[in-house]
Amino acid sequence: MYGLVLLLLALNFRLIKLEDVKEVGTYLTGIFPLLFVPAAAGVMELWAEMGEMLLPILIAIIPVTVLVMVSAGKTTQALSGRKNKEADNDAAAE
Repeated sequence: MYGLVLLLLALNFRLIKLEDVKEVGTYLTGIFPLLFVPAAAGVMELWAEMGEMLLPILIAIIPVTVLVMVSAGKTTQALSGRKNKEADNDAAAE
């Protein structure tokens, strides 16, 4: 997680160019499903024990999922809005 935050900061401050990491990013998003298979297998293995705790698990997972979706959406809107403002300023300067 820290690495992703550092990468985001480096891209925002233009320490790293997007072209330098685009190929690796595309590759990693292509293999994401493989990264989640071991976790899914672990859940399937412990499904019987988890059945007793299903309600507390759902109570914990649902609000956190909504919170992550809202924060990701707000962050994306803020970043795309800033990008649009920069593009408008660049066009006005020309």
